[in-house]
Amino acid sequence: MDIIVLKPSATEEELKHITKKLESMGLRAQVSKGTERTILGVIGDTSKTTEEVENSVRAMPGVENTVRVLKPYKLASREFRKAPTVIKSRGVIIGGKKINVMAGPCSVENKAMMVDVAKKVKSAGADFIRGGAYKPRTSPYSFQGLGEEGLQYMAMAREKTGLPVVTELMDPRDMEVMEKYCDIIQIGARNMQNFRLLLEVGKSRKPVLLKRGLSATIKEWLMSAEYIMSQGNHDVIMCERGIRTFETATRNTLDLSAVPVLKSLTHLPVVVDPSHGVGYRHLVAPMAKAAIAAGADGLMIEVHPKPEEALSDGEQSLRPDEFKKLMKELQAVAHAVGREI
Repeated sequence: MDIIVLKPSATEEELKHITKKLESMGLRAQVSKGTERTILGVIGDTSKTTEEVENSVRAMPGVENTVRVLKPYKLASREFRKAPTVIKSRGVIIGGKKINVMAGPCSVENKAMMVDVAKKVKSAGADFIRGGAYKPRTSPYSFQGLGEEGLQYMAMAREKTGLPVVTELMDPRDMEVMEKYCDIIQIGARNMQNFRLLLEVGKSRKPVLLKRGLSATIKEWLMSAEYIMSQGNHDVIMCERGIRTFETATRNTLDLSAVPVLKSLTHLPVVVDPSHGVGYRHLVAPMAKAAIAAGADGLMIEVHPKPEEALSDGEQSLRPDEFKKLMKELQAVAHAVGREI
């Protein structure tokens, strides 16, 4: 008994009664209200639930049926929600017909640059401004980001352009300041299985963009999404950003097969980051087009006014004019698959 489907006529009192019944069994309920049905995701160890107990729940007023989910991820599964999840951030819809583009520098370097890039990507058609205020770098001697100062610059860029802010959280202790400035919290590849961090963002009401780990399987990735959703935050966006393989021609191996696989397994929206996926500027455009053709709901693309002077990831960053050209080219691909950009 992993999912409880309520009757269309189920009342709030019946819902409360079912919830209390689950709590008496040491379980919790995550409520998902659709247009026709309300579904309860049962959180906890349901493996010990006997057939007699399941039958008693099925017989409760307001209950239409109970369903067992064979996959270890319940709330993220298609069984829990058939229709694709649509997420809203400052009026921008993620997971609908329109393909969203998140663009900006790898790192927030200063206020003038951040505002300038935001204006340029907005004029080219971007929906979000991205940038890192806290940077997880391989070397402790590399630029680590500006911290709260960087978040303030991103907020200023939002004020000038209206673009919602996407930025990375690395430490649960920064959660309060992060929620103050950002609109979507990014969990980077290196923190995909930082379970304490996942639980923390699960308590937030901000949407979470969850990047795939360096060597994570799709199942492990979905289980990380489940950690977030188990705390009540169902606004999770899956982001494919390349995985580590034996191939050295690109920075990572961008696994575009993950897009249709995820679409079959989960209701959550899927975004692709071709910049980190390939690591080289000249490869970003073709992989961005391929991502849309594969069914991605959005793209995350690094843009910097002077990549040769960037404090991080300059080699994979597009210049504003290159980004503008790409956005025009993406329109044809989106149209071919029945989407818009």
